[in-house]
Amino acid sequence: MTAVHWVAADGTDLWGARMQMGLSLGWHIIIACLGVAMPAVMLMAEWRGHRTGDVAYRLLTRRWARALGVLFAVGAVSGTILSFEMGLLWPELMGRYGQVFGLPFALEGFAFFIEAIFLGIYLYAWDRMATVPHILSGVPIVLAGVLSAFFIVSANAWMQQPVGFREAGGRITEVSPWRAMFNPATPPQTVHMILAAFMVAGFAMASVYAVAMLRGRRDRYHKAGFLLPFTVAGVVTPFQIGVGDWAAHFVASNQPVKLAAMEGVFQTARGVPLHLGGIAVGDELRYSLEIPYALSLLAHWNPNAEIVGLLTVPPADRPPVNIVHWGFQVMVAIGFGLLALSAWAALAWWRRRALPRSRWFLWGAAAAGPAAVLAVEAGWIVTEVGRQPWTVFRTLRTSGAVNPAPGLIWGFVLLAVVYAVLTVVTVYVMRRLTRDVPVPVAPQEHDVSQTRVV
Repeated sequence: MTAVHWVAADGTDLWGARMQMGLSLGWHIIIACLGVAMPAVMLMAEWRGHRTGDVAYRLLTRRWARALGVLFAVGAVSGTILSFEMGLLWPELMGRYGQVFGLPFALEGFAFFIEAIFLGIYLYAWDRMATVPHILSGVPIVLAGVLSAFFIVSANAWMQQPVGFREAGGRITEVSPWRAMFNPATPPQTVHMILAAFMVAGFAMASVYAVAMLRGRRDRYHKAGFLLPFTVAGVVTPFQIGVGDWAAHFVASNQPVKLAAMEGVFQTARGVPLHLGGIAVGDELRYSLEIPYALSLLAHWNPNAEIVGLLTVPPADRPPVNIVHWGFQVMVAIGFGLLALSAWAALAWWRRRALPRSRWFLWGAAAAGPAAVLAVEAGWIVTEVGRQPWTVFRTLRTSGAVNPAPGLIWGFVLLAVVYAVLTVVTVYVMRRLTRDVPVPVAPQEHDVSQTRVV
């Protein structure tokens, strides 16, 4: 990796700023995914419990609501840190272009407060409101969470495809915030992220119950706790594969250098193969398995289509190839692995109306949660690192957006301590929640609620 990616021209601590932002984004995105999709799964459980009278679903809803309250509080902390970092670490970005792409951040603030208000109502009104109105009070939580994801990702999409302004002589004119928010990259990026959130939340929630089932807990509560979120994630997975293909086509047409980094293509050519694995050494990708013509076919629906190589731009304008290439490989491999696991479950349910009996399936389901998180992290690495060395694509370099103050690495050290503490506290509280005995739903359900559940 060349030095231009890590040290600004004036010697400022570009590496420290990047490490801070990378840590904050990488940590927050996990909590954000759970916050976006968990409310929907929670409301599905409450509605099913109401319609069927199944006590297990009602207990699950209470357990998940308590966990959501904890995650919302933690996410508010990490989100606040990120909002400060945008201004402190990248003052040139916000100072010059804040008027252009600041609208989504403002709208996300409204969505956040709506979510906070209705989450408070939902948690407080358990025994003070009838079931249907209580479920309806949770609907704004779902909508606000999805809208929050849309607004934030649309701001990032603008950094990939900056539109909605004119710049001349260092001055920004003809600003159109709405056009900036609904830029060409917004549709594929926002849909891809929202579906990813449902995959992360669904598989992560299901993995907890898969582990319990591996330990012999096969009662109704654990089976329901596994089946509902796993089904949500499994249904979303094939759609996410299709949206991922849509996003890849967009990158091929609008960010060809990023595509070249994703696939390790250095020479511009036609009929380019798809590379599985491999390491970039110098100006060559080595040790990869090639599928002839596949990249040209997948990127442009033409086996002889031209793929632009990295050598068409100067070294200073190329993203770090190995990081982007392997991030993409990991994301795609996990995506298809989760698709296969979902298909296995669907086939068993179609044949026997039951989950697969193999413990291998449960082991796979237990691993699906961490794997989905890893896939999202890898996907964001591809999105963000693949855009480098640009903060605003072809408009503002990252080295030109960074805070000129030296010593930003110490901010990273402090931030690492903060996130370590947050992680320990969050894990501790969540584990305590899994050990507590749920509050009885009704006197006749006392026997079910008194079992210790995950």
